[in-house]
Amino acid sequence: MVGLGQQGGGRRADGTGSGRGAGSRAARRAVRVLPALLIAVGAAFDLLTPPSFTGSPFFSAAPLIAAPFFSLRTTLLTGVVASLVVILLHFVNGTTGRAEAVTELATVLTVSALAVLTNRVVRRSGRELASAREIAEAAQRAVLPTPAERIGGLHVCARYEAAQADAFIGGDLYAVQDTPYGVRLAVGDVRGKGLGAVEAVAVVLGAFREAAETEPTLEAVARRLDRALAREGTRRDSLDAVEGFTTCVLGEIPLDGWVLRLLNRGHPPPLLLYGDGDVAALAPAEPALPLGMGELGGRPDRAQEWAFPAGAILLLYTDGLSEARDAAGEFYDPADRLRGRIFPGPEELLGMVTGDVHRHTGGGGTTDDMALLAVGRPAERKPEERRLAVPVVRRAVRRGGKR
Repeated sequence: MVGLGQQGGGRRADGTGSGRGAGSRAARRAVRVLPALLIAVGAAFDLLTPPSFTGSPFFSAAPLIAAPFFSLRTTLLTGVVASLVVILLHFVNGTTGRAEAVTELATVLTVSALAVLTNRVVRRSGRELASAREIAEAAQRAVLPTPAERIGGLHVCARYEAAQADAFIGGDLYAVQDTPYGVRLAVGDVRGKGLGAVEAVAVVLGAFREAAETEPTLEAVARRLDRALAREGTRRDSLDAVEGFTTCVLGEIPLDGWVLRLLNRGHPPPLLLYGDGDVAALAPAEPALPLGMGELGGRPDRAQEWAFPAGAILLLYTDGLSEARDAAGEFYDPADRLRGRIFPGPEELLGMVTGDVHRHTGGGGTTDDMALLAVGRPAERKPEERRLAVPVVRRAVRRGGKR
């Protein structure tokens, strides 16, 4: 069975097709010619109607349309051309000495001057916005760097989409790194929004990167994260100091084994996509409290193991994916949407998921941030099997793998 992840090579990773790009180009071309078209329509209207009618609304609109889309020089030139056309039309009509002619010219000149001022304000705001976006992009690269495509012999891909327009980072997090204990990874969701959530993300990621290198078990890593959030909570004088928490899944893929260890602290269960198109939700046997609330739990953490066969892909995500709704209010079910589909690797998987969830929500995006991390174990193929597009994985290996 060939899945959606192996089709549609012409579509972008965000799920938008070439039709939307063509529509954007057509809109830009229309805006580019609109000022000149307004001046031409105004001139035709003035020439083809009685002298009591005037095309000044068209002449005034031309520089206003040019102001937010064109340079200062083009905006000024549009205003000058509109004013000269007004003067020429009154000369042709023999109405240059009338009060209406003076009023019309004064109106076009005044609107042109306002258009030039608007252009300056828009350009300055655009430069400030571009600077802010550059800072946000730099912050995202520092806090959530894009992981390498290959880590510890595994294929890796990550995506982050903030729900807030023009935002680059929010309260969701992911991390993956090669350690002496194998490839360790984390995906989490910090309670709250805004800068406070971003600060908590930085705390969790900083603690994870250090603990993942030094702690021998995932349970010990979780304890280090609990202590880091506790220290952050006592430092911050806000409600988060009492009620702050982070849902998180910690993972470990040892270098010398075909197993996957997970420790889930109140987070949506990851999905394991097998090479035959089947999907399994890796839910913990016992629910656990999120990070930052470890002192309230009565039982110690305990990681669980699953078989991680060749050709399988592990998908970790935040609730921005599973809580995305369509127009009827139906939640997006990633396990149901992915079952029966086969993907060459993590990049193709995340490309399909982001596009599919956008279609599910009608293109309006999600109401919460969405972090996705996919890790795939390369398929082992014999030389004569390398021509096959889809590797075959025996179900017996998978079904007997959970420990």
